[in-house]
Amino acid sequence: MDARLPLHGGLERGPAVTLTLDGRPVTAYEGESVATLLYAEGHLATRFTRNGEPRGVYCGMGVCFDCLVVVDGIPNTRACVTWVREGMAVSRQDGFAPLREDG
Repeated sequence: MDARLPLHGGLERGPAVTLTLDGRPVTAYEGESVATLLYAEGHLATRFTRNGEPRGVYCGMGVCFDCLVVVDGIPNTRACVTWVREGMAVSRQDGFAPLREDG
């Protein structure tokens, strides 16, 4: 799934990069945030609280801490202010741990 908006008027995306999202390879583009990648892949929830409640991007500028994900094994990384890069591993977060693949 790719929910990115189509480009018009001479706009171009940055170079393509490959990374993993919840253990599967995906394509993103330099200049995109991890939050953008999650939206493009159809995930509105970036994490689930310890009580199982979904959370996602709220402020979009790194103030609220609702969009936490695990990046390269580091939990509580804000997706809205973290830029994608080649080879990074991103997992949506379940409490303080990566989301289980069956979750």
